[in-house]
Formats: sequence, C-alpha cells, structure tokens
Amino acid sequence: MKRGRIAYNGAVHQVTQHQGLVRLADGRLLEEGACQWLPPVEVGTVFALGLNYADHAKELAFKAPEAPLVFLKGPNAIVGHRARTRRPADATYMHYECELAVVIGKTCKNVAKADAMAVVAGYSVANDYAIRDYLENYYRPNLRVKNRDGCTPLGPWLTDAADVPNPMALALTTRVNGQTTQQGTTADMIFDIATLIEYLSSFMTLNPGDVILTGTPEGLADVKAGDVVETEIEGLGCLVNHIVDDAGYGFSPSPAGGQG
Repeated sequence: MKRGRIAYNGAVHQVTQHQGLVRLADGRLLEEGACQWLPPVEVGTVFALGLNYADHAKELAFKAPEAPLVFLKGPNAIVGHRARTRRPADATYMHYECELAVVIGKTCKNVAKADAMAVVAGYSVANDYAIRDYLENYYRPNLRVKNRDGCTPLGPWLTDAADVPNPMALALTTRVNGQTTQQGTTADMIFDIATLIEYLSSFMTLNPGDVILTGTPEGLADVKAGDVVETEIEGLGCLVNHIVDDAGYGFSPSPAGGQG
C-alpha cells in the first residue's frame, strides 16, 4: 500500500493512493493538485549518505568511502511533494540528488545485518539538493550545503516494505523540465540498506519515522529558478519539485547581507 499525508481544508489527513488519485480516510477522492502535500511520515532523525554510489564519487572526483559517510539533516530541510525549493541568488551550481529513502518502523538497537530488513516500515523518494558553492571543508557535505530550509523534498508516498520485494534493484530517474538527466539503480549502492541499518544501530537507537537517505548515482546537472524537477523510483512514485528564486520563495536577505 502507498500511504501519504496532506493538508486539506485546514486539517492534516492520512491518505492512500487509489487509481492515480488521493483517497482520504472517509473515502473522498482528490486530484493530487487539490491539496498541499506533506512528507509521507512524521520524520524523526534523518541520516543521509554521502558518496554511496561509486559512479557518483567518481563524478565528483572523490575516492569511494571505505565506511559509510553519514551526516544528519534538520527537520527544516524536509518538505513534501510539489513543494518549492529555493535557489539562492549567490549560487552558481545547485544540483538535485534522486535518492531512495528508507523509513524505519521499529525502535531498535544493535541490529544484525541478517535481521535489518525486518525493521523497515517502507520506502519513499527523496531529492536532496546540494549547492556546490557552499562546500567549505574536507568533510563533505557540511551544514550549509544540506540543511537549508526546504532543500530536501520527500514523497509523495510511503510504500509498505512488503510491497517492495527487492529494494536493492530499483531504477532511479531524474527529469528536469521533462528531459531525463539522471538514471541509475539501487543495485549500485556501495553500502546496501541492511549494512546501513546494522552500522547506524550499532551506536545509536533507531526509532519509527527515522529516515535513511541512501545516496544518489551519477548524472548531476545544474538547476535554475523556474525548473520543474521530477525524481522517480521504480514502483515508489514520482516526486515533483519546483525551483524558485529568492523572491519566489518569499526570502529577503538579512540586514548584514547574508543569504544562506
């Protein structure tokens, strides 16, 4: 089953997918453009993987990591399907990152790799934008690159784990204004889902709603204000995002002149 969350008529609703439409709990059906989309789960801790595809590491001229390169994302970064993401005026290169999002369904600690998939609630699609200009140090990516407001759309749906027989064999595709710019497969991950769960749970407790963003394959391209970016993962859905400039986002620089 595909589950989601929307804001509609002043309330938050848990919804499901029904023949291309959005179905409310009372049975009403909506077109997906008739509501405001929220992330499909109430997100807890977000773990994001850097350089988890060897072709992407090569694309950026980095050596593939020997252990998972993980960083955290704040809740302000996460937005829903059809949301707007800001490209700051000072950015010279901002790219999308189509990623498989793994949602944890059980509180767990010290999970063995053989048992790891049993703690997964389901899967979603993420688009974790990065601004290359903002990289500041050898540890990539840094806070400013990956924790900007609204920089990580997630959704539209959470697809139940039981409905995804092999999450390590899913096609990933990105389209910018209808043109395909990125294609890959989750089979090319350096560290697979079970390995990541074993690794993370070895030193901290994972909880329902925690999300693991598993990295992106090669095929990055600069995006500009006005672009419509679609990130799609086989069997999970197509996440649509709109790039806007500062004015379109309702942003004004601070008196000190910083934009962030």
